[in-house]
Amino acid sequence: MSNIIRPALSLLVLMSLITGVAYPLVVTGVAQVAFPDQANGSLVHDASGKVRGSSLIAQDFTGDGWFHPRPSAGAFATVSSSASNLGPSNPALATRVFDDAKKLLVPDQGPVPMALLTTSGSGLDPHLPPQAIAYQLARVAAARNLPVATLQRLMDEHIESPLVGPPVVNVLALNMALEKL
Repeated sequence: MSNIIRPALSLLVLMSLITGVAYPLVVTGVAQVAFPDQANGSLVHDASGKVRGSSLIAQDFTGDGWFHPRPSAGAFATVSSSASNLGPSNPALATRVFDDAKKLLVPDQGPVPMALLTTSGSGLDPHLPPQAIAYQLARVAAARNLPVATLQRLMDEHIESPLVGPPVVNVLALNMALEKL
């Protein structure tokens, strides 16, 4: 019996050390050397060095003086990040979208972009299409008493073109730059 148990326990301990200690330490070390910013959460710091958020997670900005991100089904909390699971035939979804559209509607500016009305799959997507940011320019300019052209230039500076997909704007990065104006 000990001929079976001793090798089995030895193998269990060895594999636990390899897969539970050595491998995670090697992967963490490689990540810290090769991708230190991403390995540490892609944190965004303000001018004083204080952490303001992560460039990978949407932040909730309220008030007319800020660009707003897309809605979050999980209230921008990473623990409960998810979609709302409301299907297109669900009246609650239609009511929420209709109410949000009424709140966000700018007269003579056309319909509210869908990115400002619908949540992302994770509920934490930090990016918006440039059209959704452009829709908010007049509101933010009026609240901050700035020319729309200034905010347009700021938006243009923050348009990112990913390897795959359409151009996007990181709302946190844009609002951080807006704060510096």
